[in-house]
Amino acid sequence: MKTPYQHRNPAVRYLLFVIGWISFVLGMIGLLLPVIPTTPFLLLSAACFLRSSPRFYVWLTEHRWWGKYIRYYLDGQGIPRRIKIGIIAMLWITILTSALLIVKIHWLSVMMISVAAIMTVYIAKQAEPNLNEASGSSKDS
Repeated sequence: MKTPYQHRNPAVRYLLFVIGWISFVLGMIGLLLPVIPTTPFLLLSAACFLRSSPRFYVWLTEHRWWGKYIRYYLDGQGIPRRIKIGIIAMLWITILTSALLIVKIHWLSVMMISVAAIMTVYIAKQAEPNLNEASGSSKDS
């Protein structure tokens, strides 16, 4: 994980701090609303806090609920399989509900399902962290 530091320019530091918090709030809204993604906003928050507020960067990346998943991604370890399954399941539940029951424009429904298919492939192809190594197990695979 990268070492946080504050940007030298106070205007840039303040702008990054504000963007970090806006992104964090949008990510939290994304937990409740399926059309707003959570992970990209939390990753953007981490990137902004990395250069604007070491205190909030550490708070975000060490948070008990989402900190380890942010660290996995930032360290290039990927997304745990259990989380991938949950993400993909929620994606399809919300997209199909919206596309088939709510949206009345056929081409828009097709586009939504197409984007969901692309996102499914992208998420499925993400690396998975070796949780045995992370927990200190020396079991060979």
